[in-house]
Amino acid sequence: MSDQHSHQNFETRAIHAGNTADPLTGAVVPPIYQVSTYKQDGVGGLRGGYEYSRSANPTRTALEENLAALEGGRRGLAFASGLAAEDCLLRTLLSPGDHVVIPNDAYGGTFRLFAKVVQRWGVDFSVANTSDIAEVRAAVNDRTKLIWVETPSNPLLGITDIEAIAGVARHAGVKLVVDNTFASPYLQQPLALGADVVVHSLTKYMGGHSDVVGGALVTADEALGEELAYHQNAMGAVAGPFDSWIVLRGIKTLAVRMDRHSENAEKIVEMLTQHPKVTQVLYPGLPEHPGHEIAVKQMRSFGGMISFRVQGGEEAAVEVCNRAQLFTLGESLGGVESLIEHPGRMTHASVAGSALEVPADLVRLSVGIENIDDLLADLRQALG
Repeated sequence: MSDQHSHQNFETRAIHAGNTADPLTGAVVPPIYQVSTYKQDGVGGLRGGYEYSRSANPTRTALEENLAALEGGRRGLAFASGLAAEDCLLRTLLSPGDHVVIPNDAYGGTFRLFAKVVQRWGVDFSVANTSDIAEVRAAVNDRTKLIWVETPSNPLLGITDIEAIAGVARHAGVKLVVDNTFASPYLQQPLALGADVVVHSLTKYMGGHSDVVGGALVTADEALGEELAYHQNAMGAVAGPFDSWIVLRGIKTLAVRMDRHSENAEKIVEMLTQHPKVTQVLYPGLPEHPGHEIAVKQMRSFGGMISFRVQGGEEAAVEVCNRAQLFTLGESLGGVESLIEHPGRMTHASVAGSALEVPADLVRLSVGIENIDDLLADLRQALG
């Protein structure tokens, strides 16, 4: 993060970091530099360091500077998707024979990357409940290079004490990676709590409007940032200029959107906990949630993601999803519109039969920013 923005509050950084006025026209929004290559002033005479848009593009640079500022990091990198960001990180930090500790509750695509791609490359992994510090410590061995954490986790909304796990990682001499997608940097700052790298699916809350796919890595370590940037360019799965511009636009309203997502979610949780057909509500804002006290300590508020279990098992959960009308049946999350899904058959089908398999009676909500009364009415009729 540049010194220019380090003293500013989050909402100000979200709007201004990386968003300098165009020097040619004074445009207050960074232009979309839809360009592949750049004229050089003589051989090797690069203007602003730009030569080819896989290596760097001014619109992507603006986004990457913004991402670093929001997470309190020194280097931000934008990718074509969240999984592209994860792939770059893993191939930068790992070699055949290495070992990773992954959570027992995580995005299905992340598990698929480890189990079906990285493991074939010769990297092993162990699954641990990252809410249990002793279990994580026991999972680390002399080949471990990374501890991977999602908090809140997807889809069971588990909470991991980032600061405590960072202590385990430091003691073992390994890196701590935190997927901050569910919280966004507005609600949680993993680098300040000791994480080495933050991962984002920019598709979700950062973009915020279900109209772009992207991913990001942010680190406070300059040397690690340079190494990641080298691999980003060498591997090439970069965010394009238009996608970068769309995410930048979305980030400007991140703070106000997250406030509304969280406010709506808390009211829906209140209704669900009292509904006779709901057997369990998973939300870190509930005092009875096992990670509630840690969430209070490390999060600004509790976010817009809710999972709940219903009477009647899998078929009943699927029917709730099918009956919803205002809640759109669809994968992904974090947009202004509310979404509903059945994780077992949709986002987490890839973890079936593994240690990460999710309950069949589970429904996941991404609570949008619509009028809360309309959202509550739709869920009541969907539950029947």
